[in-house]
Amino acid sequence: MSTFDADYQRWKTAVWGKATAKAKEREATFSTSSGIERAPLDGPGPAHADGYGAKLGFPGEYPFTRGVQATMFRGRHWTMRQYAGFGSAKDANARYHYLLKSGQTGLSVAFDLPTQMGHDADSPRALGEVGKVGVSIGSVRDMEVLLDGLPLGEVSTSMTINATAPVLLCLYAAVGERRGVPLSALQGTVQNDILKEYMARGTYIYPPAPSLRLITDLFAFCAKNVPKWNPISISGYHIREAGSTAAQEIAFTLGDGVAYVEAAVKAGLDVDEFAGRLSFFFNVHNDFMEEVAKFRAARRLWARLMKERFKAKDPRSQMLRFHAQTAGSTLTAQQPLNNVVRVSLQALAAVLGGCQSLHTNSWDEALALPSEGAARLALRTQQVIAYETGVADAIDPLGGSFHLERLTDELEAKAEAYLAKLDDLGGMVRAIEQGFPQKEIQDAAWSAQRAQEDGRAVVVGVNKFTAQEPPPEGLLKVDPAVEAAQREALAQLKRTRDGGAAQRTLKALSAAARTQVNLIPLILDAVKAEASLGEISNVLREVFGEHREHVVL
Repeated sequence: MSTFDADYQRWKTAVWGKATAKAKEREATFSTSSGIERAPLDGPGPAHADGYGAKLGFPGEYPFTRGVQATMFRGRHWTMRQYAGFGSAKDANARYHYLLKSGQTGLSVAFDLPTQMGHDADSPRALGEVGKVGVSIGSVRDMEVLLDGLPLGEVSTSMTINATAPVLLCLYAAVGERRGVPLSALQGTVQNDILKEYMARGTYIYPPAPSLRLITDLFAFCAKNVPKWNPISISGYHIREAGSTAAQEIAFTLGDGVAYVEAAVKAGLDVDEFAGRLSFFFNVHNDFMEEVAKFRAARRLWARLMKERFKAKDPRSQMLRFHAQTAGSTLTAQQPLNNVVRVSLQALAAVLGGCQSLHTNSWDEALALPSEGAARLALRTQQVIAYETGVADAIDPLGGSFHLERLTDELEAKAEAYLAKLDDLGGMVRAIEQGFPQKEIQDAAWSAQRAQEDGRAVVVGVNKFTAQEPPPEGLLKVDPAVEAAQREALAQLKRTRDGGAAQRTLKALSAAARTQVNLIPLILDAVKAEASLGEISNVLREVFGEHREHVVL
């Protein structure tokens, strides 16, 4: 037993024990969402007894626990990338200009459900959903309007799109070409993470095998032609929104990452050819210290996976670079201004955890899409953290905290145990087919819901400290006329384009999908010929089929 352990046991019995015998603590046990018990007091564990063990290292060096850049925010602040998009391309474009004028440093595009699932605005499946949860994009003409006046060669653009990610990237590239911006100058990210759709979100189209093919095709295309573009953002955000614990978020996100790397290597790509452009997307939940620890544990675990399992030699291939977004599931419709406080603390946790870019939710998002004023306040939250708090002036300012380091170690261990289970099941794809991660997430969500309902988990303004308030005013509403306008725009596209050229590219894509050639150049040809997103997706549906959900009870 170390000197600290002996002293700790003495203190716990003689001092802490005596005090708690007189007055009981608030709970019998204090624990995180992942079931990690909070000890009354933390000290250096065996791995950190020397004060600076191999598990920590230095910023910018393996295992990247303390950050992927040597200078972190002392070099430059994280990218402030507010997620936005609604209604028509013209509506969304106006919001992007507003946010950039307000000091946003990167774009982040939200698409409506029909766009996400490969349906044009005139599809019966799109009825009532056009422009509702994001912008409606059906063709290169829509994309031109969306990006009007935006400096494509200078600004970094993130697109939250998965099943139709190859189509949207090609639409973006086609607009760039029309403006004289080469592929090599485009910078940004497509989410392109289909595995988490099967387990947590549901906006998939094709079965796993052809979906993985499209993803690896995009890896190869971007590595060769769009070197500044991140071809995937491996996303734990939606896994956490579906109800997972922090440990599950790490494990299932990295498990997806392992599956993508394996698929790319199997397709013949060298790991160091593409792994340096992989990026991640994590949630930032309410448990402040656990969230900071989560990011550090994920970085360290991914570095080890890439170095030891995949033999990646380039340090950039071992780095887990991530975008973070504050937790939409924690926003409350009751006393919604409380959400400003929640978002502020979550954003601070992301910064202290070393994010590369960040989106802060607007206080009114539990009720509607963000209003202009709420979106500006959300951005100002990041700017206050960056410029007024001083937390960006030190690298990993919480590193070395006994409590933080123990949480980091234990989250890493819990995530490793899940990864071992995924390996036993045959990998993430097989695990999803068997319903394993879905059930784990559902069980965690049920447990969290029960804790809120019986009052064990306090949600201020919802199950404690409640008050009657009038509903807020000034919420954003999408004009129902957007759907009719999008249908007319699509009809006009088909009337005025070169229909023969569009059909020839679609036939070529159909034929290629039945072979093993890379499909991205053919999709790019189709969008340049003004084939619609729905037409391209339907061609691939005919070849690949559609995925049917594996229901877990």
